[in-house]
Order: sequence, then structure tokens, then C-alpha cells
Amino acid sequence: MKRNILLFFSAISILTFSACKSGPGNSKTQIEAKEIPIDSTISADKEIEDYIAPYKEHLNETLDTPIAYNPTVLSKGEKGMNTGIGNLMADIVMEQSNPVFENRTGNSIDFVLLNYGGIRAELNKGDITTRDAYNMMPFENQIVIAELSGKKVKDLLSYLEKGKSAHPVSGIKINMDKDYHITEASVNGQKINESQNYFIATSDYLQQGGDSMNFFKDPVNLYNIDYKLRNAIIDYFEKTDTITATQDDRFIKE
Repeated sequence: MKRNILLFFSAISILTFSACKSGPGNSKTQIEAKEIPIDSTISADKEIEDYIAPYKEHLNETLDTPIAYNPTVLSKGEKGMNTGIGNLMADIVMEQSNPVFENRTGNSIDFVLLNYGGIRAELNKGDITTRDAYNMMPFENQIVIAELSGKKVKDLLSYLEKGKSAHPVSGIKINMDKDYHITEASVNGQKINESQNYFIATSDYLQQGGDSMNFFKDPVNLYNIDYKLRNAIIDYFEKTDTITATQDDRFIKE
């Protein structure tokens, strides 16, 4: 470790010296780089290890302290167009984000759409910790609310037909026939109206076209509520004693 640090600062010194020499009357010199692997051939520095030990212990204690209880395994491997863990994530976004959105704009979120691939880990039965939230959502994705026209919501539904995947939703009810054609879609008990705008919560990754969800691009309005998806999950776990999440009838196929 110390050897690497010395090499690192030596390299910085060389670059700095070279940079100082650049200018009128001076010519640039060639800069060479060398990769220095940090692996088992390098001995640990006990002084540094002892220095970071209490911080490491405190971090692990924070990550591994139980904050909720999960009575059953939740996996995205469940068959069908919705999964217990996907429903949980979408419902968390709705429950945690809507009060913030309402306070800031006076409007309510109509529904939530996330992506199946965004569920990065299952939830085991037993105690749930902050580390579990990091495993479920290791990325720094922010929750955003896109105001879309009814026509773009129809594009969203066409995307779900072609995707044939259990993308997590909340606040919308979708029925498909056996060929994955949507036969009915409703929000708050009403069919999708092309002349109406809808407020849809999702992640900033998807809003920017991730997973080819291009219907999120160029929304009527876009609201960033400064709330990370992972933090919403942690906040929900901290206020929930026992998690309840199952497959239901929100997104089904014949």
C-alpha cells in the first residue's frame, strides 16, 4: 500500500513538473504511464489498516443492523408479469415519493414504472438491513417524475407489449391477452385518455432512455425530487416492521 502511494505521488510530481515546464519557450515531453496492480503480492500496511479499522467497523455495523423483517423470500424469478419484489419496489417509490411531489407541486403521482433489470438482488427471509437495500439498488439512481401526454403513455404500453417482461409498476392496472397484447389499462380506475397528461415516477436512468424507454424522453415537464431510489427503500424499511409483498393483479396476462 505504502509503495503504491509513493509511486502515485511520484507520478503526480513528474506530471506536475512537466506541466510547469510547458509554456512559451518550452517543449512538451513525452509522458509514459505504467499500470501498477494492487493484488495479493503487495503486503498490507498495518499502520494504514489500524487507522481505517474503526471506520470499517462502524460502517459494517451500520449496514448490518436489522431495520425490518421479511417473512418470506422475495425474488424476481417468480413467473408472471409482476413479482412480489418488483411490486414492493414500485410501491415504495409511490409511497415515499408522492408526499414529496405533492408538497412541491400540488400534483399527485399517477403511477410508477421501473425496470425488471433494475432489481439487482432478491430479499431473503429474515432480518432486513441497509446492506440489503444497497444490494437491491447499488446504483445512485434518482427518482424523477415525468409528466407525459396520454399519447406517450400509449407508447409506454406498446413498449410493455413488446418487452414481455415483468417491469415493476404501481398505480396502474394492465391486462394482457395470451399474445401479450394489452386488452385493458387503467389509472385510478379510468382508461388511459390521450388528451390527458399523467405524472409517472421512474428513475433518472430510465427517463434518459435507459432500457430503450424512449417514451420518457422530452416529457411535458420533468421533476427531480432529490430523492435516491435506494434512500427511498431504506426509509421505507426503517418505518416498516414487517414487509408484506406478493404477486397480485396489477399487471397480468391470460
